[in-house]
Amino acid sequence: MIATRARRLFLALGLAATTALGSIATPAAAQIPYFQNLLAASQTKYAAVVVDAKTGEILYAKHADSPRYPASITKVMTLYLTFEALASGKLHLEDRVTFSPHAAAQAPSKLGVRPGDSISVDEAIEAMTTLSANDAAVAMGEKLGGTESRFSALMTLRAQELGMQNTHFANANGLPDSRNLSTARDIAIMSRAVMRDFPQYYHYFSLEEFPFRGREITSHNHLLGPGVDGLKTGFTNASGFNIAVSGVRDDRRLIVVVMGGPTRVARDQNAEDLLLTGFDVMRRRANGEKIVVAQNMFEPTELNGPVVRPPVEQGDGDQDSLKIQLTGAPAARAGKVTVETRAHITKAKWAVQVGEFHSKSEAHAQIALVEKKFADHFDGARGAADKAGRRYKAVFTGLTETDAKDACHALKARRLACVVIDPA
Repeated sequence: MIATRARRLFLALGLAATTALGSIATPAAAQIPYFQNLLAASQTKYAAVVVDAKTGEILYAKHADSPRYPASITKVMTLYLTFEALASGKLHLEDRVTFSPHAAAQAPSKLGVRPGDSISVDEAIEAMTTLSANDAAVAMGEKLGGTESRFSALMTLRAQELGMQNTHFANANGLPDSRNLSTARDIAIMSRAVMRDFPQYYHYFSLEEFPFRGREITSHNHLLGPGVDGLKTGFTNASGFNIAVSGVRDDRRLIVVVMGGPTRVARDQNAEDLLLTGFDVMRRRANGEKIVVAQNMFEPTELNGPVVRPPVEQGDGDQDSLKIQLTGAPAARAGKVTVETRAHITKAKWAVQVGEFHSKSEAHAQIALVEKKFADHFDGARGAADKAGRRYKAVFTGLTETDAKDACHALKARRLACVVIDPA
């Protein structure tokens, strides 16, 4: 094991997405041709940024505003527009997504769905977040925008509205296109926006695997696990190895973006170092110490990309299973959320459902989030994860009709899922 593995103790498991407000400051917008010239002249692909998800503070930046190819991290914007359509009711998880010949012809990674065949919106989302399926991304883009080119224009427009001033999307999946450009800072803005605006769907980025037509598809994000709950990886020969990752410790969420890694292992290792160091810096700041991330770690070299440890520490083969682990943490931070029955639960028979999830732990996490954020509406109610087929419904019982309707009104105002359940 890596000698520095003890540093993993800094991380605590965080399953619920932070609903942060505000925006990350960005520089003046630049023209795409200028981006392309600058990119061609660049001597390194590496760029990185560490952001406090709640405040938007930049804790660390390295070439954060330099143009880079986002590769499959592009799909986060495709997913943002998908979640937007779901939240507005224009799209439903059970709706079908038909694959056109254009979508089916996309290069791997892909599901391999034939032209004319279809999958559910739910399956398309899972395919994008785990397999990074290029065919599913294009099929979803065509469903939402009519054509991929029109959808790409919608992606760019939404990016600009979110403050991603140095980003231009040319397709829905991030496959090589010289016009598909972004920056580490802009990707952090996008990552922060998707978890802030659609926390009810953020759990999709935590999926480590999902079943599809008789096969089990595993995620490309090898950092997922205790302490890390998203977001997305990306790779093309032109971009190098990219990742946007997020984790939570002590109710504080950090977003780390690393672009242009020379290998997948080096990229993951550097992202992990930045995440751990960011949390360490925040802890030391809370104790009154004035310090920044760059002071607390070895910075990547200009020409060699992310920090590569000496070969005496560990070989690439061993690092394939590298994950941030939590040891010695209190039970409440080890991934199990206990929902206790309050003594003052009323005898009311109405209930509300606040989400449907793939696992019991995700349903419990949503219950805990709702209890924390909407305590006034659920005081006296009991939360539970009810199994329904292969999914778990997060349900609160013990409400009056008025309280149930008021609670759902409050959740929907914050773009959270909620359905009133009539006892009749």
